[in-house]
Amino acid sequence: MIIFRIPLFKNNGAKVGAGIVLVFICAGLFAPWLSPSDPLQIHMEHKLGMPSWQYPLGTDHLGRCVLSRLIYGTRTSLYYSFMVLIVVFAISIPVGLLAGYAGGRIDHLIMRIIDILLAFPSLILSLAITAMLGPSMKNLLIAFAAVWWTGYARVIRSMVLQIKESEYITAAKASGTSHSQIILRHILLNAARPILVLASMEVGTIMLSIAGLSFLGLGAQPPAPEWGVMLNDSRAYIQTEPRLMLFPGVMIMLAVLGFNLLGEGLQSSEHNINAAGKRGSRT
Repeated sequence: MIIFRIPLFKNNGAKVGAGIVLVFICAGLFAPWLSPSDPLQIHMEHKLGMPSWQYPLGTDHLGRCVLSRLIYGTRTSLYYSFMVLIVVFAISIPVGLLAGYAGGRIDHLIMRIIDILLAFPSLILSLAITAMLGPSMKNLLIAFAAVWWTGYARVIRSMVLQIKESEYITAAKASGTSHSQIILRHILLNAARPILVLASMEVGTIMLSIAGLSFLGLGAQPPAPEWGVMLNDSRAYIQTEPRLMLFPGVMIMLAVLGFNLLGEGLQSSEHNINAAGKRGSRT
């Protein structure tokens, strides 16, 4: 099987991205054991404290441990980013499969609906939905899912249209295989790898959007330990205590960088696998 002889990561950047992602996932999973203090515990006598043994990255304006809040913020960002991704693909995969496989009027109707939704800027539409429902992470998840599924559905439809024209799909139809079996066993399984690549490349974008809307007060609400909330809380101290904005900003940058590098590595691996498959089919 040629597919298993091709390494997953073809460049050092992808390995670095995988390492960064692994560190963030471990930090989120083991946050209660890695955090030196309670991220919500207020100690006004230690407010705006400098780094020390008790508080390795110092304290914020309420005397809360900055390092603990960063670690718990990793858990919050990862959890809601993956939840948004799951909900988005739970909508876009069935819609994309239906549009691409059914074709005809069904495909035309679905694509016109998607075109209408894509005519609106996604960020502005997310802001409007969140403002209408009320600021919270739950409503932010609903807003992202309601807006972002359209682009993914269009990409998945394109994959289905390409796979549907393959010879093994024609053979499956000729052998009397039902439509549901063709969709699940042939089309969906063959589209799973590109969908995984697409998902890995979008996690960083979702995390950045969540942090941005939380910074604007539409996502996580204080005193929740979330990177966007930490940036918002530290705005008043940017002149006197710039480290309070620096630390969550660096965390956001590293998380987005890690997922982007990982996604690029998976995409490169996917291209190599496809190229190897074409060479194998010719031989």
